[in-house]
Amino acid sequence: MQRPDLHRARLAVVALALLGIGCAAPGSDLTSTVDGPAVVSEPSCGTEPLTLRARFETGSALAGALADEFTRQHPNVTWDIREEQFDVLTRNAPRVLADDPPDLMRLPQVSDVAGAGLLRDLDGYARWFGWDRLPESQTRPLRVGPGGGPRGEGPLYATGLSTSVTGFFYDEELAARIGVREPTTLAELDDALARAQRAGVTPLAGFNGGATGGLTFPLQSLMGAYGSPEEIDDWTFQRPGARIDTPAGVEAARHLARWLAAGYFDPDLNATDYARMMDRFISGRALFMVNGDWESATLDRRMPGRAGFFLTPPLRAGEPRAAMAGPPSFGIAARAEHPDCAAVFLDWAVSDPVARDLVVRVGGARPLGGAATSSPVEPGSVTAATFAATDEVLAHDTAMDFIANATGSVYARSWTPQLQQLVEGEQTPEGLLARVQADYLDQIGG
Repeated sequence: MQRPDLHRARLAVVALALLGIGCAAPGSDLTSTVDGPAVVSEPSCGTEPLTLRARFETGSALAGALADEFTRQHPNVTWDIREEQFDVLTRNAPRVLADDPPDLMRLPQVSDVAGAGLLRDLDGYARWFGWDRLPESQTRPLRVGPGGGPRGEGPLYATGLSTSVTGFFYDEELAARIGVREPTTLAELDDALARAQRAGVTPLAGFNGGATGGLTFPLQSLMGAYGSPEEIDDWTFQRPGARIDTPAGVEAARHLARWLAAGYFDPDLNATDYARMMDRFISGRALFMVNGDWESATLDRRMPGRAGFFLTPPLRAGEPRAAMAGPPSFGIAARAEHPDCAAVFLDWAVSDPVARDLVVRVGGARPLGGAATSSPVEPGSVTAATFAATDEVLAHDTAMDFIANATGSVYARSWTPQLQQLVEGEQTPEGLLARVQADYLDQIGG
């Protein structure tokens, strides 16, 4: 299905491709000047029966709901979906894409597999569908240079279904009882944590068990308050000379260590998984939880009128607030059986009114490509709060990708064990970052 506002642009793309012209006028709003494979006719799922094979993240209600609705609108398309945990998807992506490539795959990290030639260059689809006019902050993390790095430039190898933003969810009833308001500075946040503890309430729900180092969320939130998101992205994008053990990074790690020493997390943090953290927060056993807007719809449903949200406060009041805000991204395997249909699905998910409505109602996030949806957001809901936070981050260009996505193995092999050692008192903030930096250099080949 074509969107009327892009029909003329697509015809122009076809004409340019047929003429062999691959340039953009100075001052154009395109975010990439890289020429990917030309798309010279309307990508389609056809009319014959076909099955899209997909690897999605476990617990992603949105991906499943979109797949079901896509089949309802495209009856010839059925799905073969396999779900895996985030860390498993990241770790196994090279093997899966090489040995048993699906058409579509949720990819938390793209540089390793793009560099290995396992992902399809999506620039041709981007020009056809208009993805190259999405906000640059939402496509930049998904571009990869030659050989797998640096990220942030080069062809587009994945795209998202929605924006995302992370910050602090809080229990409004507990906050009112304790006398806590939304903090405007990091010092005020520290005061709120101390107040909760004095009131006998766990200040922070967290998870850091097994192979999932959930403390990367509060750590990176603090990094964004102490330093610049651009400097953090330089490291995550594997830019030459970038380091994570900067003075700002060390201060952030020390701040997290102070929270741990003060007992602001539950004592079984290293044995707590994501589901248990969510249960503790929803059941009113913690004041705050650092998490992302992918839980907004769930919290509105299970904590109606009780959940609030704010971006991590800065060191000084009035400074722009940074946030991890990379879109949940999906790529198409280089050897996908049905690449055109997979691309049609990705475009449909951000352009079809029913699909965009699902992104809001099921995913709790703002769909990519504009604010309009057929489902108004309830004023005062936590989804409304995360929408406003997304707008703030995009307006100030303070979005940063997740440090867990710097390489295909840095999350499982470096961040997780080092943060678990920090919790146990077996690692220092300085030693944590120095070890992760050394592992990172080994993983990217120096």
